[in-house]
Amino acid sequence: MTENELAKEAVDIAFKIHSSLGPGLLESVYEAAFAYELEKRKIPYKRQEGILAKYEDAVLDVGFRADIILDGKLLIELKSIEKLDKVHHKTVLTYLKLTGIKLGLLINFNVNLIKEGIHRKISGHLA
Repeated sequence: MTENELAKEAVDIAFKIHSSLGPGLLESVYEAAFAYELEKRKIPYKRQEGILAKYEDAVLDVGFRADIILDGKLLIELKSIEKLDKVHHKTVLTYLKLTGIKLGLLINFNVNLIKEGIHRKISGHLA
């Protein structure tokens, strides 16, 4: 699947989860539900994958843990917070840069309408 096809599946999964569970739960609940849906759809993914950060010639310890990476092509950062700040958008862009992945989704489940909580991020493009 292409990045865009994976993103379409991810958005569909987010809608399904939000319709069923609603807002206000812990991020870990949404992450578990997301993984469950990916398994059902047989979409390859990694969950809580440690990503190394490099600084000059040094390889640093784990720079972050990606919530979910689909088929090595789409990074998904899940949130369940009152309001996303600019730093959340910038963080996803940094994660994309560190992984070399081109497309990411920042999804906040703590919204009334899930379409308001889904944000598409493209590597190299500032929000």
